[in-house]
Amino acid sequence: MEWSFRSVEELVAALRAGEVSSVELTEEAIARIERDDKAINAVCVRDFDRARVAAREADEARGRGEDRPLLGIPVTVKESYNVAGLPTTWGIPEQRDFVPQEDAVQVARLRAAGAVVLGKTNVPIMLGDLQSFNDIYGTTNNPWDLERTPGGSSGGSAAALASGFGALSIGSDIGGSLRTPAHFCGVYAHKPTFGLVATRGHIPPPTPALPSDRELAVVGPMARTARDLALLLDVMAGPDPLTLGVAYDLALPAARHERLGDFRVLVLEEHPLIPTGSAVRAAVNRVADALVAEGAHVERHSPLLPDLAEAATLYTELLLANLAAAFPAERYELLRTFAAGVQPDDRSLDAARVRGAAFSYRDWIDASNRRELHRHAWRQLFAEFDVVVTPITPTPAFPHDHDPNFVERRIDIDGVAYPFGDQLVWAGLATMPGLPATAIPAGRSPEGLPVGVQLIGPMFEDRTPLRLAELLEQRIGGFEAPE
Repeated sequence: MEWSFRSVEELVAALRAGEVSSVELTEEAIARIERDDKAINAVCVRDFDRARVAAREADEARGRGEDRPLLGIPVTVKESYNVAGLPTTWGIPEQRDFVPQEDAVQVARLRAAGAVVLGKTNVPIMLGDLQSFNDIYGTTNNPWDLERTPGGSSGGSAAALASGFGALSIGSDIGGSLRTPAHFCGVYAHKPTFGLVATRGHIPPPTPALPSDRELAVVGPMARTARDLALLLDVMAGPDPLTLGVAYDLALPAARHERLGDFRVLVLEEHPLIPTGSAVRAAVNRVADALVAEGAHVERHSPLLPDLAEAATLYTELLLANLAAAFPAERYELLRTFAAGVQPDDRSLDAARVRGAAFSYRDWIDASNRRELHRHAWRQLFAEFDVVVTPITPTPAFPHDHDPNFVERRIDIDGVAYPFGDQLVWAGLATMPGLPATAIPAGRSPEGLPVGVQLIGPMFEDRTPLRLAELLEQRIGGFEAPE
């Protein structure tokens, strides 16, 4: 019997019943990676020897009566997390030899829960793309179509899950980097509420692994079922023990509802700044139809919804300010010169990118104040709705595009080309105010590619979109292995 595509719940039950051992699960996963990853290139750093030791230790622990949430479960970890004794490069060629001596806090939590770490999954350089390729580890391919990207920056993790290379993975998200790969590969991912999950040790090399949160950015779980996703979030969630964890304990609220028909849902399929492709529109409507069929309260419009164009502009400014903070001084000064030429009334995303990259601290504070107005608007909306359903990107997985000039890249939406970076507006809708968002499989394109949607929930009520994800999985189906 093959175990590689079984859920974590099924694997844990089988381990407890003695139907399989962690050593057997681990050897099967390793064999699958060695056989199939030549074409996919998802697991870029392999740690098989230590995984075999950890699997034996898990079996011995279970034999002594121990029973932890992930005891003996094979998993992978995004390359950008520090794992003691393995390289952490973020795809930066100059850092190919950087090897941390301490696990990231989330890797430590995985190990404490009993997980067996098989290795690390591929990323784009500096995690800065919706694809996953770099000069150290090469290109990761989508298991559904090798000519297409699995997404980024957690593309290696999504491709690994879709290929049966471990039962779970962990990734990160600032521009849809959990949700877009899940959408492109047909798996589940959850972008937690900002600040819910400690990020220490998820830092570009050779920066010291100190407990500081990067604005907008989160780390989070990836899985092949909604319940496994919630299980992994429970392992990951909670404050850093070096900072907020000194005084605070985690107490996530329960989901607002247990039945699909009790949910109040706002469904969005159109954005004012970029069209939604037909395949993604069909997936959004498939979810909406399932909700209506089960008696849920579904609306398509609400005056409480924050202005989508303004939200996209603000997100773009904050994102570029965040990214440009690491630019060399000469490049930053050049950006300031460009920004001075942008007309004050230009509200385009191109203008927002230039303006944001040249932000002063004063500009950042102003943008942060505007963000608080959006957060307040979301609080008011979530008094009337429980979840907002939206696209993740306008299209399914697109063909590999390694043009280093992002300005020249284009995304094809039903035969019409649009600026590559504009597709981030849907991801930014949840990222900018720090809301939780769960990516779920929601159908296939006419070409047979997976198509997902995101379920955006109220701040720090992560269990609400996760519960809706589970109920929708029961109603419309979920992960399917690539054909």
